[in-house]
Amino acid sequence: MRINRLTKSWMFGSVAAIALALGVGCSQTGARYPNRPLVYPKAKTVDVVEDYHGTKLADPYRWMEDLDSPELKQWIDAENKVTFGYLAEIPVRDRIRARLTKLWDFERYDTPFKEGGRYFFRRNDGLQNQSVLYTVRSLDESPRVLIDPNTLSKDGTVALAGLAVTDDARYLAYALADAGSDWQRYRVRDIETGDDLPDEICWVKFSGASWTKDGKGFFYSRYDEPKGENKLKALNHYHKLYYHRLGDPQSSDTLVYERPDQKEWGFGGEVTEDGKYLVITVWQGTEQKNRVYYKDLAVTDARVIELLNDFDAEYNFIGNDGPVFWFQTDLKAPRGRVIAIDTRQPDRTYWRELIPQSEDTLLGVRVVGDRFIATYLKDAHSRVKFFGLDGTFQRDLELPGIGSVGGFTGKRGDTETFYSYTSFATPTTVYRYDFATAASSVFRRPNVDIRPDDYIVRQVFYTSKDGTRIPMFITHRRDVTLNGKNPTLLYGYGGFKAPMTPSFSVSRLVWLEMGGVFALANIRGGGEYGQEWHDAGRLAKKQNCFDDFIAAAEWLIANKYTSREKLAINGGSNGGLLVGACMTQRPDLFGAIVAQVGVMDMLRFHKFTIGWGWVSDYGSADDPEQFRVLHSYSPLHNLRPGTKYPATLITTGDHDDRVVPSHSFKFAAALQEAHAGDAPVLIRVETRAGHGAGKPTAKIIEEQSDIWAFLVRVLGVDDSRLRV
Repeated sequence: MRINRLTKSWMFGSVAAIALALGVGCSQTGARYPNRPLVYPKAKTVDVVEDYHGTKLADPYRWMEDLDSPELKQWIDAENKVTFGYLAEIPVRDRIRARLTKLWDFERYDTPFKEGGRYFFRRNDGLQNQSVLYTVRSLDESPRVLIDPNTLSKDGTVALAGLAVTDDARYLAYALADAGSDWQRYRVRDIETGDDLPDEICWVKFSGASWTKDGKGFFYSRYDEPKGENKLKALNHYHKLYYHRLGDPQSSDTLVYERPDQKEWGFGGEVTEDGKYLVITVWQGTEQKNRVYYKDLAVTDARVIELLNDFDAEYNFIGNDGPVFWFQTDLKAPRGRVIAIDTRQPDRTYWRELIPQSEDTLLGVRVVGDRFIATYLKDAHSRVKFFGLDGTFQRDLELPGIGSVGGFTGKRGDTETFYSYTSFATPTTVYRYDFATAASSVFRRPNVDIRPDDYIVRQVFYTSKDGTRIPMFITHRRDVTLNGKNPTLLYGYGGFKAPMTPSFSVSRLVWLEMGGVFALANIRGGGEYGQEWHDAGRLAKKQNCFDDFIAAAEWLIANKYTSREKLAINGGSNGGLLVGACMTQRPDLFGAIVAQVGVMDMLRFHKFTIGWGWVSDYGSADDPEQFRVLHSYSPLHNLRPGTKYPATLITTGDHDDRVVPSHSFKFAAALQEAHAGDAPVLIRVETRAGHGAGKPTAKIIEEQSDIWAFLVRVLGVDDSRLRV
C-alpha cells in the first residue's frame, strides 16, 4: 500500500485518470439545435450577498447547497426531464449505445499481486458492472472467485474500493464504497473458506489498510461520523489513525495517532515489508509536501518518532533495509530523486542520495526483486529503469511504444513482477517480467475490436500565451484529412501535480472510428515535468492552465485539424473547472463544452467535505489577495448575461462527496439564465453515483451514450460510418 501520493489522488484526482473521450458521428439532417427553443426549469433565486474583503457578490442560488432540500430535488427532476427529453430525440443515440455496449464486452484484467504463495487479480468478463476479485496458487490453475461486488447490489453501485492481504494470505481486508461515495466500510474475509468474519469498520475515508506481520490486525484511518443532515457535504476534519485487532468491535480499536491541534492533518499507516515498523505519512490537503513519522512495532507502547517534520518537500516511502528507510523525494530535485535515511542517524548531514535527479520526471519507485524499479515520464510518456539497491543503474525496460505503464507489484525476494502497458490505440495489456531472464511476456492481452495500425498517435509541441512550450498528444485514423473540418475533442486537467499520460479508452474508440480527432494537452498545473510544472499552474499562476488550454485549441484550428464549430472541450473535476473557465473566457472559441463533476464556485469550494484540502492548489477566498485571483476565473462568477455560450452539457452525481454537486447545480442555473443563444445548455444528474470511481459499467455506457449523442447533434457530425 502506498499512502502519500495515493492519498492525494483519492482526495481529488481520480477523475483525472478517467479521461472520458467523447464525440461520435451523426446523420442529423436538420439544424444542429432543435427547431423549437428549449424551456428550462425556472430556478428560484434568494437574496444572499456575501462581502469578500469589501467586494459584495450576490449568490442567488445559495439554496442549492442544501442537498436534502425537497425543492432542489424537484428542480433536479425537472432539469433531467429536459435533458433526457432532448437526448431521446437524437435518432443515433440508440446506435451509439449499441456500439459502445459491443465494444465494452471484452475480458480485461488488473495487474496481479502476490501474497503468501497466492496470486490475486481483478477480472471483468466484459459487461459486468464491477470487476471480480480472483485468487490462484499457480498461474496455470483455474482462478477462484474471492469477492464478486456484483452480488452486493441490484444496480451494481457497490464497488470494491480497496484491499489488503495478510502476509500468510489467510485473511483479506476489503473496502466497499456505496453509490460512488468516498466513504468506505471495511470487512474481513477468510481467503480459504470465503467466509466473512464479524469485523466491520465504518466511516473510513482516504485510507487503505495495512496488516501487521502476524496477521492479527491492521491499521487504518478514519474521520468521525458526520452529524446531522447533509452528511455528504459535511466538512471532514481531524483524521485519526487506528489499529483494529481481529475479533474486536470497532469501538475497541486502538487510537494510534491523532492531532487535535491540527484539524487538517491526515494520516496513512503502512507496515514495512519486514514487519518491524509502522511508517506514518502525514499529509495536509493536496499540498505536495508531507511529514513522515514512524513507530517501532517490536517495542511495546513505543512512541511515535517524528522523522521528517519540516513539511518542506514530498517524501514517498519506498521501503527499508532494517533501520535504513528509502524515500522518493523532490527535495532539492523538482523532478525527483531517491534518498536513504538511517533512522539511527536521522540528521540531514547523514542522508545519502541513491538515484539522482535526471532530465526525466521520476513518477514512482518500487522495491521488487532486490532492486529499485523506477518509472519516469519523458514528455508525458513512460520510461522504466532498473537500479541496484545501492543506486547503480542496471537496465532500461523495453516498452512497446509511446504509452503509460503501471503496477510493478511484488516484494524484495520475488523473482517476478507484473506491470501494465497502454496507449491511445493499445488496450491495457498485462505483462509478467522475469528477473532471471530479464524478459517480459504477455500475461493477459484483451481482445478488442481495434487494429492499432489503423491509427496515428503523435506528439506535438505548441507555444502558450507566455511563450512556454506545451506538449500535446493527438490521435486519429490514418485516413483523416487535415482540412479544418474534423470533429475534434480536446481534453485537459492541469492540476494537483497529476500527469495526463497516454491511455486506451473504449468510448474514445468510437470517436476515432468515426474519423474524429482526440487531443490531450499536457498543460501546466499537472506533474508532467515535476514540481516546477505544477507550481507554474496553481495559486496566483492558475491562469496559465487556461491560457495553455486555449492555446491548444487555437493550435488545432490553425493547423487545420478542426474549426471552432467542430471543436469540443472536455474535463472532469479540476478539469471541469478548466473547461468552465475557458468557456467563460473564450465563448467564441468552442463549439461544445462537456463539464463533468466540475469545481465551479471557486469562492466556496473549501466549505464542503474535503474541499479545504485543495487550497494549496487554488488558494482561498478567505485571503484578500487569493480572493481576487479566484474571482477572476471562477466559472460561476464570470458568466455574463446576454452572452451566446457554446452548447454545454454539465454532468454530476447526486452522491458526489468529493466535488459536491451544488457546484454543477449553481453553475447550470446561472448559465441557463445568462445564455442568450440557441445552443442547448443542459445538466445531467446521475442518481446513486459519485465522483466517478466505482461507477458501474451500465451507468458508464448510458452516460457515455448521452454525451456522445449530445456532441453528435451540436457539432453536426456525419454518422454514416458508425459501426454497430
